[in-house]
Amino acid sequence: MGINMKKIIISLLFIVLIASTLLGCGAKNQGAFDLEKEIIVVSREEGSGTRGAFVELFAILIKGDGIRKDLTTKEAIISKQTDVVMQIISSNKYALGYISLGSLNDGVKVLAIEGIEPRTENVMNGSYPISRPFIIATKSDTSKLTKDFISFIMSKQGQGVIAKSYIAISDDFQNYSTVKASGRIVVAGSTSVAPIMEKLKEAYMQINPGVVIEIQQSDSSSGMQGVIDGNSDIAMVSRELAKSEREKLTPIKIALDGIVLIANKHNPVVGLTREQVGDIYTGKILTWGQINE
Repeated sequence: MGINMKKIIISLLFIVLIASTLLGCGAKNQGAFDLEKEIIVVSREEGSGTRGAFVELFAILIKGDGIRKDLTTKEAIISKQTDVVMQIISSNKYALGYISLGSLNDGVKVLAIEGIEPRTENVMNGSYPISRPFIIATKSDTSKLTKDFISFIMSKQGQGVIAKSYIAISDDFQNYSTVKASGRIVVAGSTSVAPIMEKLKEAYMQINPGVVIEIQQSDSSSGMQGVIDGNSDIAMVSRELAKSEREKLTPIKIALDGIVLIANKHNPVVGLTREQVGDIYTGKILTWGQINE
């Protein structure tokens, strides 16, 4: 056998060895989920409209007689942005988090609640119970330009933009009447509402190129405070307004959205009950193995 042939055979054997090693590692990773590992609980920050709606819908709070106490476990990892929640979940095999249905991507695994998949049609027909409104809020003396942008959002064209990614509140709206507006609008608040607001901004500015719309992402409470303080024109809110907030701001519901529980793609769990979600987020259930006990 010649030297060149020996080199070829050795090279082929080396390639086979590397391929076998990689396949073995892949199989090990896929089968390495340990149900006895602790659940890494991921939550949004206080002030987030998504968190406010989440703890309300899953009864992760005490309220009554002017008291409202969020019972989210102190062990939870707190994230201020939706995309950061997804990054944490996609990189941690044992993590559990929640985000807006409209923000969902294929980098994470979505879990059913009470056996119901969080699909748009299930939110619309009410079979998926974990949903909340997307709201914009302004002061009563808002500018003509801000009112025009809101007219666009609540028009057939604006709701058509919303319906491409989220759930429009109705399909019975009038056409937007163009006024060729100009000026600047500042929209601030919820990171869950921000993606659809970006699309509405783009569509509106195509019609009205003389308008500049600035979107500032924070959370629902900060967004509303910004409008109250006069630092912004429109607040993006992903929960119902409290009585004290309604006394200062006018809310307008622009869309409906589901809240979805997300896990890592290597997690074998396919769904949870509302009670299980509540127990996980209050620290009563600590490991993935406890879910099926």
